[in-house]
Amino acid sequence: MMRSLIIVSIVTVLGAAEGEGGQLPGSITKGMTIAKKANEVRELQMTDAEEQELGKLVSQKIRERYGVVQDANVTRYVSLVGLAMAQGSTRPNLPWTFIVLDTDGVNAFAAPGGFVHITRGALALIQDEAQLAGVLAHEIIHVTEKHTIRAIQKSQAVQMGAAETLSGNSALMQRAVTATYDNIVDRGFGRADENEADEKGGAIANKTGYAANGLIGFLTTLKARNKTETEKNGLFASHPDMDDRLNRIKKQIAAQKLTATATVQARYAKNITYKPVALTTLATVEGGSAGLVGGEKPAEKKPEEKKAEEPKSKRGFGLGRLPLTGGGESKQAQVTASGGARGVDKEKLAPGGPNKQPVVVKIAAADVAAFKKEGGLS
Repeated sequence: MMRSLIIVSIVTVLGAAEGEGGQLPGSITKGMTIAKKANEVRELQMTDAEEQELGKLVSQKIRERYGVVQDANVTRYVSLVGLAMAQGSTRPNLPWTFIVLDTDGVNAFAAPGGFVHITRGALALIQDEAQLAGVLAHEIIHVTEKHTIRAIQKSQAVQMGAAETLSGNSALMQRAVTATYDNIVDRGFGRADENEADEKGGAIANKTGYAANGLIGFLTTLKARNKTETEKNGLFASHPDMDDRLNRIKKQIAAQKLTATATVQARYAKNITYKPVALTTLATVEGGSAGLVGGEKPAEKKPEEKKAEEPKSKRGFGLGRLPLTGGGESKQAQVTASGGARGVDKEKLAPGGPNKQPVVVKIAAADVAAFKKEGGLS
């Protein structure tokens, strides 16, 4: 009798809750919908301000990895060339920042929000200002077209709740920083993004007055640098076939009638005096440890420390898999001659300098205009 009453009571309560037609009342349905939306995730979204903050934090990690050349004159010169390119881009009003990384590795990295990095090794390999313009314009397009952000969105490497924003969410921002850094430094861009950066970058270099074949000249030199390598390194690693890439750029120049001719070689030689380090003799930092100079020796490990690390060595390594800040890793890093290294990107694993601070230079619009006029540019 008691059991029957309990069953009847439960059925009565459920029936009252469902209402007419067996449907839940609107208040309960609304509550369930809100709860469901709270648990939903969406691809990474960000405002321009959040993109710039993301780029600032990623740039900090890149600087921590490679160090920064502490030469205001070099930084100013590279920045003037870069700003001349940025003015002709689709996002001229970004707070563009150009940083020279203190490493002999030949590379360049574009972080979201207008942070463009080029290595001392790349400057040493470049032969004139048109080539520098071609490289910087290529990196600028990675920023203007938001290639990194779109790659993260496509891969769903970082997702956010329906009500989440990057602003004020340090945990979410850190996940975005890690994914962005990994995409830029470790994995690089996909072929379609690289082709778009070549094409649109060549167009804005030509628009500024630089010879449109500047990037071709640099890539040809880079090809010669890699001719004896079995692994693809640095900027050379982006495309499986460099000849196809060069032919594509040549066809673009002809099809779009990119006829600018300025190379401004004398000004480049006056401002950039670095000498390239051959890839065969370039030192590398095992495990991507940050901020070591080429001659630094690792601290001797105890036998038990070596034994504990043995399983990790079987995984291989990449910059994106390792923490790149903190003082402990410098003690554990090993600097070796790269000639015997196999299966690694020597340009990316080249050791960096000790100073991580950016060099701040003040450049007004009038300075860029005067710079262009002096070089006979548009």
